[in-house]
Amino acid sequence: MARQDSPFPQQHQDRQPGQEAAMRPQPQDRMEHWTASGKLQGRTALVTGGDSGIGRAVAIGFAKEGADVAILYLDEHEDAEETKRHVEAAGRRCVLLAGDVGDAGFARRAVDQAAEALGGHIDILVNNAAEQHVCEDFAEIEEAQVERTFRTNILGMFWVTRATLRHMPTGGAIINTTSVTAFRGSPQLIDYASTKGAILGFTRSLAEALFEQRKIRVNAVAPGPIWTPLIPASFDEERTAKHGQGAPMQRAGQPDEVAPSYIFLASEADSSYFNGQTLHPNGGSVVNA
Repeated sequence: MARQDSPFPQQHQDRQPGQEAAMRPQPQDRMEHWTASGKLQGRTALVTGGDSGIGRAVAIGFAKEGADVAILYLDEHEDAEETKRHVEAAGRRCVLLAGDVGDAGFARRAVDQAAEALGGHIDILVNNAAEQHVCEDFAEIEEAQVERTFRTNILGMFWVTRATLRHMPTGGAIINTTSVTAFRGSPQLIDYASTKGAILGFTRSLAEALFEQRKIRVNAVAPGPIWTPLIPASFDEERTAKHGQGAPMQRAGQPDEVAPSYIFLASEADSSYFNGQTLHPNGGSVVNA
C-alpha cells in the first residue's frame, strides 16, 4: 500500500463542510492501491460518517469488494459526493443520506430509506460517525459539549444499530469504530475517550446478545492517530503538525491503512471466528484488551 514519505501536515487547515480538498497533505482515503477479490460480492452495507476519512476508505473498499453502500453523514455534502463518485466508479450503488445520527428519529428514517434503496436488507453495518472537541481544563468542559459528544458517538450508535437490526438478515456483521483513547485515555479529550470506552462495552455486550439470537457478529476497530479531517478540525496548528509522531512508527496512519480491518471483519469467509473483538491499527502501540 502506497504511503507518503511525510504524512504530517505543514500547515493547519480549519475544516469546513466540503473543504476536505484544502487539507495538506491530502488524506489517502480512496483505496487506490487496494487489490479486491470479491470478498463482499452481492452484499449491502451501511456506513455512518462515510463522507470522508476512515468512513470514506471503508465505503470505497467495500464497493471494490462487491458491496452496494449507503452512507449516513451530517452535512459535508461535497465530501459525500466525492465518496459516492468513487463507490460508483467501482461499479456499485451508493446512497447518500444527510442528517444527525444522534437524533433517534432521523436514524430510524434514514436506515429505513437505506434498506429500501439497497434492496430491502442491510448485511453489514459500520458505526463510524463521531465528533471530538478539545478541552485543556476538565473543570471548564461545557455540559452541552459532553451531551453532544455522547449523543453522536454512542447514542447514535444505539439508534442506528437498533433500526438496522430490523433489516439485517441472519449472519450479518456489525463493526463499530472505537479508538486507542479507549485504552490509554486522553487528557484533552475526556468526553470523547469516554464514549470510545462505552463503545467497547456496547460491542462486547451486543456481540453476545446477537450471535446467540441471530448469528450476527459484532466487532470493533480501534484506530490510533490517523490523518483525517477530524484532526485539523480539532487541534491547533502546532498539535496538528505533530499528529502521530508519538506512535511507535513515528507517523500518523492513513485511512487506507485502517479500512482493511473493516473489510476483514465484514467478510464471513475471513473473520467467521471473530466476535466481540477489537482490531488495533494504531502504528505499533501495544494496548491491553
